[in-house]
Amino acid sequence: MNLGRIVFSQLMDQLPSYEFQKCVARYRGDYQQKKFSCWDQFLCMAFAQLTYRESLRDIQACLRSLGAKLYHVGFRGKVARSTLADANESRDWRIYADFAQVLIRIARPLYARDPIGVDLHQSLYALDSTTIDLCLSLFPWAKFRRHKAAVKVHTLLDLHGNIPTFIRITDGKTHDVNILDEFLPEPGAFYVMDRAYVDFERLFVFTLCSSFFVVRTKKNVLLQRRYSHPVDKSTGVRSDQTVILAAIESAKVYPDPLRRVSYFDARTNKRLQFLTNNFALPALTIAEIYRSR
Repeated sequence: MNLGRIVFSQLMDQLPSYEFQKCVARYRGDYQQKKFSCWDQFLCMAFAQLTYRESLRDIQACLRSLGAKLYHVGFRGKVARSTLADANESRDWRIYADFAQVLIRIARPLYARDPIGVDLHQSLYALDSTTIDLCLSLFPWAKFRRHKAAVKVHTLLDLHGNIPTFIRITDGKTHDVNILDEFLPEPGAFYVMDRAYVDFERLFVFTLCSSFFVVRTKKNVLLQRRYSHPVDKSTGVRSDQTVILAAIESAKVYPDPLRRVSYFDARTNKRLQFLTNNFALPALTIAEIYRSR
């Protein structure tokens, strides 16, 4: 029988509570709140996430089963379903968004040297989105199709530790490529993306910021080959070429040359073509960067 402190309490002790209170003060989260503070709300939602609770009633039942131990866990207010629902509806979400950035800033150096399956010393990010289906009768503001509701979650993931560094929730109709306008690329870092993010005006921003991208190309992209480089076809690489954009409008917004790498993936029996603005890494490394996503 465990006679020491509750494990959840020990986990919460690892969080910088001073930084959390700074976030609360920034947005006056505890203004006129005497019985259920922002810290109590955060503990409730952290407990729900760690223990896979499915509803507010489920959270309330599990926490109340602890009885007097709630005080030792860190709760100072009474946990009630209605109180938690009101807090989730009225509290400023930016409190927790800012605190999440604090935690990410602490966690990222801990995983900086973790292997990611590719010989790369720079930061490596994967950008993608997922559509979450919703009930149209419950979420009429998220109308996606005629009889369907949805939101889209866009995530920029640091592959060293799989830590999300940027998350944006939009309506389901928002095109993926628009998210490239929402963040500033990190100089020297690599960003790996799918074909949905092929927009040469936006991709040129990565070049201007001295960062690199690896993206699958579309079939309708007009490219003109300038140089071909030798490759070892036994590795799966079929070609390594320096190209320029042949379409006039595309060449105007991206005037620099690009690198096109063609790779045959024996596991999926598919031939893939990548575009990148990096000319220093081996062609096989470019293909491995995309595979790591």
